[in-house]
Amino acid sequence: MPKPLHIGVYPGTFDPITYGHLDIIQRATRLVDRLIIAVATNVNKSPLFAIEERFEMIEQEIKTLDLSSGVEIIVKPFDTLLVNFAKQEGAQLLIRGLRAVSDFEYEFQMAGTNRKLCPELETVFLVASESFQLIASNLVKEIARLEGDTTLFVSLSVAEKLKTRFQKQTH
Repeated sequence: MPKPLHIGVYPGTFDPITYGHLDIIQRATRLVDRLIIAVATNVNKSPLFAIEERFEMIEQEIKTLDLSSGVEIIVKPFDTLLVNFAKQEGAQLLIRGLRAVSDFEYEFQMAGTNRKLCPELETVFLVASESFQLIASNLVKEIARLEGDTTLFVSLSVAEKLKTRFQKQTH
């Protein structure tokens, strides 16, 4: 009998994908056989990049990861309740990244709510590596908007996309 797949879902807006996200993705691949990067289409967050652009960036960035474990990574959109998406995908784990203590309160409430809605789904918190704890997509966007160097936080390719986007907005 084949071993059952351990499937994890790492949700987020990834607007844009940062080195912090990649750190969590890389580390999550040690926990699962299949990792689904669930890209929220949440219009309440007013993303800078369209869903297709975020998909393209994520798919390009995950190619740079060392995936010698053979884990399968899939990028999918979602616009439903996260637990419903996870159940639909057959996932057992929700992967959440924590940067700072301030993240914990929100994530703790979310994990508790998700457990009530779907008791068989576990939430796993991965604490961001020290060098990535200060990275937040909204701060990266602000640095880019003010024409600062974002390459400390995102890849060169993502930095170029940010620069181009903000140049278009100011002209």
